[in-house]
Amino acid sequence: MHSHPLRQSKKQRKTMADNNPIRFGIMGCAEIARKVSRAIHLAPDSILYAIASRSIQKAKQFAVKNGLSETVKVYGSYDELLDDPCVDAVYMPLPTSLHVQWAVMAAEKKKHLMLEKPTALDVGQLDRILEACSVNGVQFMDASMWYHHPRTAKIKELLSDSKTFGQIRVIHSSSSFLGTPEFLEKRVKPDLNALGALGDAGWYCIGAIMWAKNYQLPTTVTALPAIARNTTGVILSCNASLHWDKEQTTATFYCSFLSNESMDLAISGSNGSLNLEDFIIPFTETSASFEFTSGAKFLDLHIGWNVKSKRVQVTSELPQEAMMVQDFVELVKGIKHSGCKPDGKWPEISRVTQLVMDAVNNSIDLGFKPVTM
Repeated sequence: MHSHPLRQSKKQRKTMADNNPIRFGIMGCAEIARKVSRAIHLAPDSILYAIASRSIQKAKQFAVKNGLSETVKVYGSYDELLDDPCVDAVYMPLPTSLHVQWAVMAAEKKKHLMLEKPTALDVGQLDRILEACSVNGVQFMDASMWYHHPRTAKIKELLSDSKTFGQIRVIHSSSSFLGTPEFLEKRVKPDLNALGALGDAGWYCIGAIMWAKNYQLPTTVTALPAIARNTTGVILSCNASLHWDKEQTTATFYCSFLSNESMDLAISGSNGSLNLEDFIIPFTETSASFEFTSGAKFLDLHIGWNVKSKRVQVTSELPQEAMMVQDFVELVKGIKHSGCKPDGKWPEISRVTQLVMDAVNNSIDLGFKPVTM
């Protein structure tokens, strides 16, 4: 892996204060595993102990490409990694269709589980994974990194201020990128990425909406007719709306592999609004911002506004993926060393997201009719 200033700061911050770091194994050498292997290195009290692929050659290539230490164990099968008693936790970036098999097996081997999104093909599969984690007393967390950025906590603080922000009325999120021909040909397949853009980019959109609504399920979910699929039927682009009857809140999202990069989140309340264009991956690692307005009104003759939006800047000592690892490690350490129970917050977040994603799929299958939650 390339040298990075954040790495040096970690070495300065920590001189192995914890002699019992959480030992990670990475199952699968997908591109995203490069980012997470770096995050494991940067996060306190964690080490990358082992990597595994379906072939020893691919695992070795990953180790070389990312400059991994020679002390990292390299396995040519997933079973070997799960059978290693020294592995405390696994990060699993396998294709979604393989999640239920290997995630359940990891839990049964008493490995704490950080699972790439989408967590499963449907909530039935996810429930099998979560049940295995619960029965075996291991921590579950999906690898949605943006939840762990301090900016996210700051936004939640503002949303929770009824005087400043008011009642949430409208939410819109988008996640899109223009997929390369290679990506669309090799990745967007029924056996690898069966949920397509909905499962990949849409997971973030739904997650952001549900996060803003404190994970209260909507009354209805309706997919919109503007949908694109590839020749194998996998979704390349779609839109949907969510509605909460009692609170009169409406949310919409757009996810796509066919349009320019977007990671927008806009939330409007009865007295405030906020916007950010990089909610999934901040523009820079060390700080992130959002625009916030409260009590805005038009001036006389509607020739302007009485206030300008305020840019709120939030700094971060670590990249958000390293903060995700850090949060996960703290939970694992509590279970391993202090007799704590797994935190049920993270499985519930994933399950609610999966439920809404399933509802969007159901609405599509029903000819874009509303699905009652």
